[in-house]
Amino acid sequence: MEHWICSTKLFGVWFSFNVDTVITMWIAMSVLLVLAFFATRKVSVFPSKLQVAFENILGFFWGMSDSLMGREGRKHIPLIASLFLFIIVANLMGQIPFRVLELKSGELASPTNDINLTAGLAIIVLVYYICAGLKKKKLKFFLKDLSPISIFICLIDILEMFTRPLTLALRLFGNILAGEILISAMLGLCAYFLPLPFMFFEVLVACVQALVFSMLTMVYVSTAIQEE
Repeated sequence: MEHWICSTKLFGVWFSFNVDTVITMWIAMSVLLVLAFFATRKVSVFPSKLQVAFENILGFFWGMSDSLMGREGRKHIPLIASLFLFIIVANLMGQIPFRVLELKSGELASPTNDINLTAGLAIIVLVYYICAGLKKKKLKFFLKDLSPISIFICLIDILEMFTRPLTLALRLFGNILAGEILISAMLGLCAYFLPLPFMFFEVLVACVQALVFSMLTMVYVSTAIQEE
């Protein structure tokens, strides 16, 4: 799918970015900031429905982190929960009829249908769990001893370390883009009723992909900080 590409020169180097992705990304972040503000504005023992929803989300990730990493894992919940909330909002934006707004080129759809955004999220995960592993295990995170077997395993681990974010980025990008292409094709065949089952299915896919991305992030952080 074609994007609205804008190029600019900074410090003598040309940079290009997709304007439509940047717009929808900021919309998704703005929605989350507004929801977070209203959810935490009046925290009460008798919570509002919005507060209950956020508490249930955090409670789910707390339970998962306790089972994977122990109570120590709770300090990693801000990143994991933030990724989940951002991705699910970004994925669901593809079901909002922003396409009726005409742009210079491209369209306002899910920002996660852009490999640049999903790759950026995956790189954040990569840097985070490497830093968490180094902080917990120091250089033993990469190399336990100087034996040939340990060095060989270290090289394999480093390769796997960089393939993990690649799979994260491609899985999220491919599922969201394929869903939007499918819905567009159904709209082209019949704009009434036919696309509805596929749109409901894509809502499920959007939620599942956000959960998969965040859960895999939790697993990667767990493997980085655990001694086993």
